[in-house]
Amino acid sequence: MRSLTEANLKTLAGVRSFERGRGRGYVDAVSGVEVGDGWISASVHGTERYEVHLALDGPGGLSGECDCPYGLEGNFCKHLVALGLTVLARPESLPRQRKAARDRAQDLDGWLSARSKDELLALVRELIGEDRQLRRRLELRAASVRGDLAAVRARNRELLDIGPFAQYGYVEYTDARAYADQAGQSVSAIGALTGSGRAADAIVLVREAMKMPAQAVESVDDSDGWLGQVGAGLADAHLDACRAARPDQGELARWLVGHALGELDDGLTDIDPLDYEDVLGEEGMAALRKLAVGAWQGNRRGWAEKYLMERLAKAGGDVDAVIAVHAADLSPNGHTHLVIARELDTAHRPDEALRWAERGVQEARDLAAVDTALVDYLCVRYTQADRLADAVALRRDHFGARRTLLTYQQLRAAARAADCWPAEREGALALLRADAGRRQQGWHGGPVLVDALLDDKDVDAAWQAATETGAHDRQWLTLADQARATRPADALGVYLRLAEPLTKQTGNAVYEQLVSLLLSIRDCHRRLGSPEEFTEYVTALRTAQKRKRNLMRLMDEHRL
Repeated sequence: MRSLTEANLKTLAGVRSFERGRGRGYVDAVSGVEVGDGWISASVHGTERYEVHLALDGPGGLSGECDCPYGLEGNFCKHLVALGLTVLARPESLPRQRKAARDRAQDLDGWLSARSKDELLALVRELIGEDRQLRRRLELRAASVRGDLAAVRARNRELLDIGPFAQYGYVEYTDARAYADQAGQSVSAIGALTGSGRAADAIVLVREAMKMPAQAVESVDDSDGWLGQVGAGLADAHLDACRAARPDQGELARWLVGHALGELDDGLTDIDPLDYEDVLGEEGMAALRKLAVGAWQGNRRGWAEKYLMERLAKAGGDVDAVIAVHAADLSPNGHTHLVIARELDTAHRPDEALRWAERGVQEARDLAAVDTALVDYLCVRYTQADRLADAVALRRDHFGARRTLLTYQQLRAAARAADCWPAEREGALALLRADAGRRQQGWHGGPVLVDALLDDKDVDAAWQAATETGAHDRQWLTLADQARATRPADALGVYLRLAEPLTKQTGNAVYEQLVSLLLSIRDCHRRLGSPEEFTEYVTALRTAQKRKRNLMRLMDEHRL
């Protein structure tokens, strides 16, 4: 019980899930609380009804499981928080309930121990007559223990068949979990087969079983990922069977590569070949690598082939092989060069990393489309090496190809670090003025010039540029806000123009924009010494807009 505390719940769930579990009515949604000796179970009604289970005395202390999508990923979810808080709200009852659970378990164990074999058989027969799922599990367990491969295979096919759950050939969302629960019995049967000393047969069956959920996935609404859980169970069963049976290393290596490359029609089951290193041994891993290299050489641009090669190369610490995989399919925007550079940095080979990064920029077909992270990487490296002129040159070229406010800001930062911003600024603004001139002639580029001058805090130059070459309303509003103290008459004209179309619109967001402009208009008239003109303007506006009650209320709140 000592592990169940609010602090532990918050630590396990994280602040966000803890707060969500404490609020939004989740505590009130907990029902059917059942307390055992060391565990608590309940149902929590969220988007759906979820079953939650808290383990109080596990090896790692407090833990929990929930069958919501977030919980199935191994997370301590808000539903578990809600159950924990519900129990903590009644601290005096938990010790008593745990003792009662222990007493019940002891009583049941004592009663069962006193039954004869015939009485126990009669009880089991009674239970399996009432519980179809229990009967199926025991039938599978019996067939597995007998080593009746044909019976287990036939039963597995029944369990993995979507037919009984499908209407018109499709399993709806409401039936997906029931299908997954039934399919999970196949996983249990295969595990039992391994446990009974028939691991080689289990390998055969699990590989057959992997195909059916993969073939069914397009016919099941698996929004909550239940089929993925079945696939994960089959993957674990396959690994356990291989560890027990120790199959032929070459055959296993071929199967693993075929699975990784998607050649076996069992794509729902995610299997990492590296998990089998202890089963394959040195000889098997060598065969695996040879097969992977052959597959990659036959299709150097295939995603699966590249991923498998990269995984094996990284696991073996072969940086050059990792680089070779990436270098065989270089992206035109330099992203792959950046990936290689980072791999080399990790391997403590910075000079080679820098050369690959520089190649990425040099070989880019279009500097405007180059991966900006690559440019940033190179500029950081140049700055660290005190190559400030190179950083400025790269930022200049990038700005020339991609004239945006961000690239202008990056050029400015690099040039200031190199103490050459005035000259660089003159050249950058010349490019932006040329763009603005082209825009006036029908070119559809954005007026970055105004944004750049505003970002430089050169308000007068920005106002002149906006007047000569045009600007967006957003830019005019920024200009008016920044120039209001020194150019109130000019700012007033902007505010009045922007306010006019808003008076013809409705909606609270529009009213908030309009009132903000009215406050700015009032300030301009105050600076100009003409408050009476503002009074006349507002009076006329109120008369024209009097039916907009929310606007009137908002104006009243701001004393307009």
